[in-house]
Amino acid sequence: MRSLATLGLILGLAVLMMGLGWLWQRRHENAGIVDVLWSAGLGGAAVLAAFLGQGAAAPRLLVGLCGGLWGLRLARHLWKRVRGESEDGRYRALRRHWNGAQPRFFGFFQLQALLVAAFAVPFVIAAGNARVRPQWLAVGAACWCLSIAGESLADVQLARYRSDPANRGSTCRAGLWRYSRHPNYFFEWLHWFTYAAFAVGAPIGWLALAGPLVMYVFLRYVSGIPYTEAQALRTRGDDYRDYQRRTPMLFPWPPRRAPLASARTPPAAQTPP
Repeated sequence: MRSLATLGLILGLAVLMMGLGWLWQRRHENAGIVDVLWSAGLGGAAVLAAFLGQGAAAPRLLVGLCGGLWGLRLARHLWKRVRGESEDGRYRALRRHWNGAQPRFFGFFQLQALLVAAFAVPFVIAAGNARVRPQWLAVGAACWCLSIAGESLADVQLARYRSDPANRGSTCRAGLWRYSRHPNYFFEWLHWFTYAAFAVGAPIGWLALAGPLVMYVFLRYVSGIPYTEAQALRTRGDDYRDYQRRTPMLFPWPPRRAPLASARTPPAAQTPP
């Protein structure tokens, strides 16, 4: 019952936060704030779950620390983009599709509040874990360090590439982006195994695996990769199609080699210069 009450409190606070975010979006015509609030909301949910949890001190401390720092880093990174750039192309396309209808945007923001509560479930389960398994706490901490380092590096590499005007209209293939079209999403997905490891030993600890499972579904099929790649194809066209052919979608792997000359379009069929 204590866990359900904690999730109810998280949901109530998320609904209020997203309502205020919708008002900000309406004033500034920039729905990108929803990503900032989603990250900050989950970070806050981790801290709240740790504070209210009835588990052992070690998993509670780690949930609050890891979840809180993860949310703070991601929210800060996204806020810099929202504050310094025009509305993300994904949301511009959504705004055109909905003809700017604010009731639909309000519903969209409130859906994100529900998702904050849903993704807080692993935090609540891990923070209620009364059985300390030091080896699994170490695994979770190592997973968190790897995922945060990888996601931060991917963000820095992309920001550096985008800051050069000479790269405008082209696709970043530097660093981690050479091995995955979405290394930031890969490490975001990996991050959720942290709390599954912290939850080992809890009565329903297996349910914490819903974090990485649901996150994979969302990133791969719902709101992550499909929208991001559709926007990239609109803005970068053939350059991004070539990137798709050569580079793995999510899981890092060496890129494919360039097509053989015999597989390319015959010279006679090419458009003359």
